[in-house]
Amino acid sequence: MGEIDRRIGTTGADMRAHTLEPSILREYDIRGIVGETLGREDATAIGRAFGSRVIRAGGRQVCVGFDGRLSSPDLTAALVEGLLSTGCDVLRVGRGPTPMLYFAVHHLDADGGIMVTGSHNPPDYNGFKMMLGGAAFYGDDIQSIGTLTAAGDFETGSGSEAERPVLDDYVARVTGDYRGNGELKVAWDSGNGAMGEALAAAVRRLPGEHILLNEAIDGTFPNHHPDPTVAANLVQLQETVRAEGCDLGIAFDGDGDRIGAVDGGGEILWADQLLAVLAREVIEEAPGATIIADVKASEVLFDEIARLGGTPLMWKTGHSLIKAKMKETGAPLAGEMSGHIFFADRYYGFDDALYAAVRLLNVLSASGESLAQFRGRLSGAVNTPELRFPCSEDRKVAVVEEVRARLQAAGAELSDVDGVRVKTQDGWWLLRASNTQDVLVARCEARDQAGIDRLKRTLIAQLDQSGIEAPDF
Repeated sequence: MGEIDRRIGTTGADMRAHTLEPSILREYDIRGIVGETLGREDATAIGRAFGSRVIRAGGRQVCVGFDGRLSSPDLTAALVEGLLSTGCDVLRVGRGPTPMLYFAVHHLDADGGIMVTGSHNPPDYNGFKMMLGGAAFYGDDIQSIGTLTAAGDFETGSGSEAERPVLDDYVARVTGDYRGNGELKVAWDSGNGAMGEALAAAVRRLPGEHILLNEAIDGTFPNHHPDPTVAANLVQLQETVRAEGCDLGIAFDGDGDRIGAVDGGGEILWADQLLAVLAREVIEEAPGATIIADVKASEVLFDEIARLGGTPLMWKTGHSLIKAKMKETGAPLAGEMSGHIFFADRYYGFDDALYAAVRLLNVLSASGESLAQFRGRLSGAVNTPELRFPCSEDRKVAVVEEVRARLQAAGAELSDVDGVRVKTQDGWWLLRASNTQDVLVARCEARDQAGIDRLKRTLIAQLDQSGIEAPDF
């Protein structure tokens, strides 16, 4: 991608002060377009601000990792420069997936961590995911980075830098929880993302037969976009599973914290279906365990958790929000429709797609059932994909509030954990404001297509009353 454009923002009061483009300060991370909204000077300022947060929290050591994007090495160098200037000691853990960085913070007992990654965004994006004190860094914490940089409110010091590669330790930890019999044939697609090297090392440790697709890390993503929640990105995996007679296929997103899967017939299992499969082992070992899923998940999942003897809990969408709720409730397992799966059962409670894959193989090996059989038992409902409607930042929350007020006045049965999820005789529909984009997000589920059509009409009518034109869907 070449030299990253420099954008310097200063004030007369403090030459280190720097203004970040507001759009890059998102709910769960910092992310922008390299050379347009995000550059080297931004990375240095972010390092200074985050390092100051670490020092003021009584810490010092910060793990830093990076993904395979072409801009990541340069941004990492600039980030480290900022961290060192605050007196933080930087542990460079190397290139790999975001879960490897999370693992490193625990494994090395560090005080925080930053992953340089654009996640599953296009190649010209990049950004930063952070941990502080072993906890997710999001919401107001992300906004504090902008406030500190604008004020030049940084600690000063002289930190140290050391290479502490952890890829081998990470792979050993993840595969160490494999309990299977090794009879499965699995196709894997890392989408040329940051999981590639770790995946290749992992399958060398796993018995069975393994076929790797797009394992070479390539920040241009030459084969397909690395987002397993989009059906078009799973076509190559589906074709391979069918052609090679695999038991299942597993896909990862660009930084390896989200998972996708297809069964032996090449049929896609969405994240709520995967969570239902994974819950089986957890609940068998801990009857009554709380299993958390976000508000977009199917009612079939919550019913299945209860049938297995667990306690289903519906919660807000957002991986940082889910992780916080897991800590609050002591839940050993959680997931959301975006493909984030979180294990606190024998693991650390963060979203790790490779670890989730190992636990999935355990369930299949122990049960003797195929993934297609699991999927068949979970059918019985018709769902829409995630529906997204453009809506301005200043209107999206207000629209949801207007819909909620009308429904409550009409006596509708609803949950307002995150937006509004409305139960009807046909099934349910959801409307919520996106945390990260200027859109409204909806989903419908019913017993049959006729029910879906009725739910859609109800949803469209509500949007229309609030002045939102729904596109055809």
